[in-house]
Amino acid sequence: MYQIDAYQYVFLLVILPVFWIFYAFVLRWKRKTQTLFFNPVLLDFLSSNRSKFKPGLKLLIFSLAIFLLVLGLMNPKIGTQLETVKREGVDIVFAIDVSKSMLAEDVAPNRLEKSKRLVSAILNQLASDRIGIIAYAAQAIPQLPITTDYSAGKMFLQALNTEMLSSQGTALDSAIDLSGTFFDDEDQTNRVIFLISDGEDHSEEASNAASRAAALGIKIFTFGVGTEVGAPIPLKRNGVVESYKKDFNGEVVITKRNQKILEAIALATDGKYQDGNDTQVVLDFVSEQLKAMDKKEFEAKKFVSYKDRFQPLLIGALFFLIFDLFLFETQTKWIKKLNLFNENEE
Repeated sequence: MYQIDAYQYVFLLVILPVFWIFYAFVLRWKRKTQTLFFNPVLLDFLSSNRSKFKPGLKLLIFSLAIFLLVLGLMNPKIGTQLETVKREGVDIVFAIDVSKSMLAEDVAPNRLEKSKRLVSAILNQLASDRIGIIAYAAQAIPQLPITTDYSAGKMFLQALNTEMLSSQGTALDSAIDLSGTFFDDEDQTNRVIFLISDGEDHSEEASNAASRAAALGIKIFTFGVGTEVGAPIPLKRNGVVESYKKDFNGEVVITKRNQKILEAIALATDGKYQDGNDTQVVLDFVSEQLKAMDKKEFEAKKFVSYKDRFQPLLIGALFFLIFDLFLFETQTKWIKKLNLFNENEE
């Protein structure tokens, strides 16, 4: 098995045939010029120590040096190296409100899109924590089980919309209870739920659900999206607002952020509430909270990676370059004495 890091350097090997053609042209020109001024017999007499073999040998050695240098630049990885990866972190479940009230545009572009961007920004700064995602309105449904695959998390995150659930409302208790089932590790010391919502709860069970979560050792951090002034819920067709949601009396519904219930949920689990409208403030808050938590080693896996092998190639290229530098085109006396090819026979 092997792997090449930088295939683009393979084009440098074109230097070799170009150099060979140039060398052949120069050699032909040199011989032709010599015949114009010297008789071949006289030339052999005047340069009797000139080797006919070494110029070709020097070309071969120089070509080998260039070849090894190019291979070294390509950084081939040959063989394998066994490594152990240990990951420490916290299990985090993102519970995201997808009820119709999240379409309100009191924060740009609307509450739901703001929530999705907020979660995406949090994922960007996580390192080794495991994540899960659920969506909820009048009921909660799982989207992504606990995993370390942040790319998958972002993919499922972008698919969230207010049409996912036919029953509308904001059942915070259902979201909390379902999030609690994501933590399957009994030894996990830090179990965290990041609950993102406008807090418009249509049930009275949120506090009880928070108490059940606290009994399981789960800490809930709530993030309020929207404003307390509120905004109407637009009804759009093809991106164009046709009207606004109305109540049974025909009045336009104004949905407002309910900060108090979100604060109560966080307080019941020894968590904290944070305004979710400012992304940077949320990121700083999350970073501070996670740093303060004890990390648990929840995964230790071994994987095989390729080992860099460019070093011997570069050393070989340097050796051949130095060897070529000290290899002269004259005959070597001790080799000449060996008379390997019967040159001295008369």
